[in-house]
Amino acid sequence: MNAAAPTQGAFSRGGALALVAVGVLLFTALAFLIGAGADFGGEGGQGQAHAASNGLNGYAGLVRLTEAQGYTVTRSRSPAELETDGLLVLTPPPGADAEELAKVLNERRYSGPTLVIVPKWRAGKPSDDLPLQVRAKFKRGWVVLDGVQASRWPRDLPAPYTFSLLVDGTQKGAPPAGWSGLGHTGQLPAAPVLYAKPAKGDGQRQLIVDASNRRLAFEVSLGADGTADEDAYPVTFLVDPDLANNYGLADPARASAAIALIDELTYGGDIYEVVFDLTLNGFGASENLLTLAFRPPFLAATLALMVALLIIGWRAFQRFGPPATATGPDIAFGKRQLIANGAGLILRARRYALLGAPYAALSARRLAERLGLARPDPEAIDAALARRLPDEEPFSRRAARLEAATNPTDILAAARALDDLNAKLS
Repeated sequence: MNAAAPTQGAFSRGGALALVAVGVLLFTALAFLIGAGADFGGEGGQGQAHAASNGLNGYAGLVRLTEAQGYTVTRSRSPAELETDGLLVLTPPPGADAEELAKVLNERRYSGPTLVIVPKWRAGKPSDDLPLQVRAKFKRGWVVLDGVQASRWPRDLPAPYTFSLLVDGTQKGAPPAGWSGLGHTGQLPAAPVLYAKPAKGDGQRQLIVDASNRRLAFEVSLGADGTADEDAYPVTFLVDPDLANNYGLADPARASAAIALIDELTYGGDIYEVVFDLTLNGFGASENLLTLAFRPPFLAATLALMVALLIIGWRAFQRFGPPATATGPDIAFGKRQLIANGAGLILRARRYALLGAPYAALSARRLAERLGLARPDPEAIDAALARRLPDEEPFSRRAARLEAATNPTDILAAARALDDLNAKLS
């Protein structure tokens, strides 16, 4: 039988390493996207007024402007981050649940300041009636403003947050209204004004007003029970969002007023974290094992596991010895191979003491055959050897020495002594 030729692997060492590296990178990217819950593709909530929107009514510009002022900004999709001790910016939609919003505001009174930006515009995708060259200029997320709407949920809020929304200046051709507050003045980008009508004895401090002294932004200065509470953080409502949305931030004066409002709520920068909530706009995501694995205190265990995987991968590409070559059949035949396998097993197990008695019994059978004895009895062998080889040491004494040996040197010496008797009788 001819020896089988060694086979060539399907991939080289470098190719296998490249496949593993690409697989790890793809899995890592997939895990990150699943854990981050980012919005890839689609319309991205087009038409809604939230911190991830770059439409006219969105607040992506306010997020970037706040970051540029040195604040640590987060766009949160997790309900757990509503409990942040930084500034929380809420952008509830027109159909928000007043009871749910009030619960968030009450639970945060002793955690950190809160800014609630009231929605104003109805917005949607560009109409198909627009000229093609106009629609071609629209970027992803851009919207068309289609009138003002006053939400109903402010009047359903419990005291001391209750107020009513009113709209003024909707007539065609009306000039933009002026505003002032927080050391800044200017004009709104469009004529309709959304302002708040407070309840009696509301304890609400106005921050920004229009030219008719109507509230465009105010701060709630009373506690939930209607009494003053110096330990509570402020809750501020920005009633006309054109002072802070992408539409309004095109004007430097309105941008300065928006940052002044952020600075007012963070006590001049003493609070450095600002969280823009997205859960009220339907972008909430529950915690999962992937997000927890990359946050303290679980991050340390994740990093340790990654290092262990890298070490295992590196060792997998290291050779533990010379490559094995095919020099014969996979399974060898014959007594020689059987003996070699048995000897190798004994050497691995280091059970040398098991060799003495079987070899002594084998030598006894051989000597009995040569001496013409019916049975390999040690006493009969000694008597026969005394007649044939009177000067030799008895068999029983040599066999006992072999059976008592425990290390390879003594076993080999005793076995040779038995082999000498066989050789002399041949």
